[in-house]
Amino acid sequence: MRLHEHHLFPRDLERDFPLAVKGEGVWLWDSDGNRYLDGCSGANVTGIGHGVREIADALAEQAAQIAYVPPQHFLHKKVLQFSDMLIDMAPKGYSRVMLLSGGSEAMENAFKIARQFHVLSGAASKYRIVSRWRGFHGNTLAADAAGGHTLRRSIYMPMLMPVPHIVPSYCYRCPFDKSYPGCSIDCACDLEKTIVQEDPASISAFCAETMVGAAAAALTPVPEYYKLIREICDRYNVLWIADEVMTGVGRTGTFLAIEGWNALPDLVVLAKGLSSGYQPLAAILIHDRVFRVFEEHRAAFIGGHTYNAHPVTASAGIAVLNYIQKHGLMEGVAQKGSLLEKGLRNLAENEPMIGDIRGRGLMWGMEFVKDHSTREPFDPHQSLAKTVMLRAMERGLIIYPVVGLADGQRGDGALICPPLVINEDEIDTLLHMLAETLVQVRMEMGGQT
Repeated sequence: MRLHEHHLFPRDLERDFPLAVKGEGVWLWDSDGNRYLDGCSGANVTGIGHGVREIADALAEQAAQIAYVPPQHFLHKKVLQFSDMLIDMAPKGYSRVMLLSGGSEAMENAFKIARQFHVLSGAASKYRIVSRWRGFHGNTLAADAAGGHTLRRSIYMPMLMPVPHIVPSYCYRCPFDKSYPGCSIDCACDLEKTIVQEDPASISAFCAETMVGAAAAALTPVPEYYKLIREICDRYNVLWIADEVMTGVGRTGTFLAIEGWNALPDLVVLAKGLSSGYQPLAAILIHDRVFRVFEEHRAAFIGGHTYNAHPVTASAGIAVLNYIQKHGLMEGVAQKGSLLEKGLRNLAENEPMIGDIRGRGLMWGMEFVKDHSTREPFDPHQSLAKTVMLRAMERGLIIYPVVGLADGQRGDGALICPPLVINEDEIDTLLHMLAETLVQVRMEMGGQT
């Protein structure tokens, strides 16, 4: 639809958007009858696919009984059941759950939990957050301050609280010009240097996306990275907050992506795949060592929102987790992810615009470069990531564009993270449409066929 045909404030005022009318599995349809393969689960959201009837039925059933329960007055059985399911599916050690409406909101509450934990523990000087460059934690002011995506945060800089940032874990563009494994994992060690430099007595928490999504196209740390992060946080009494808004709930084949690094954070933030887009839903998993401090002091958490612990959204979460378990979706990620990885790496061998492929499970990213030998990014004014997204959409493929990943200003890429229900034929279709798209874009930019 054209801008003058509606009253919505859209994200992009330069585009005409098709009108979505139907979704089924990995497919979406618009009002003109065009079909699109959802190659990025919207924004890494719709893990179980579109149009699952039992999720809609669960929502309707709960809404008909009672839609809203004020959390300051009541508990609700669906909220308790969903919390139990999350603890059962999470790694051992987490004992409590806070339910919220979205990832940004959950990140802010995680910062508050960390702050209150330290106050109760007798370390009231600890209030500051440390995060990483080339990360994204949401669009509220505190989440934006913690984020490290220059293009997203620059206009709001005067409004953001000061947050120290460490270098990203970015082997393709190592900030120290080293190569793994002979690098001493300096990107992790940068956390210790920053904590010491900023004063350990002031640092409350370190937050990081387990795998970076929207800000850096599936940056995936090396195996030793998070073990070092855990050791550093323990050394300086700093809580570790893992942002698993994109990677949680089976995206990499385990309930939490961090399980692949054999290190456990103190707080884990989940959203997106938690309700698979059927309702606005997020959660914070709270490790027992954190909750015990609140329990010992009988201290109420100073925070909360109107839609905390909402019965209808909890019902959506229960139905989604049941669907994932019933259909063995997490167990299928390894094989499907392997096929997707192989196809993307084959594509990269034949497509000169692709400089790097990285990821895990069913979350993969590609980084585009102008020159392979120098890894020079494209000029930001060429809007390469956006062009690739639009040309792919014209062919019937939805991918997620990523910008600013090289240095905060330059660098284009794309996220490929289809629903967990995608099958082998659909993976082949995705790869075929993506390959054709990249050839078309390269030719339009004056490249060779």
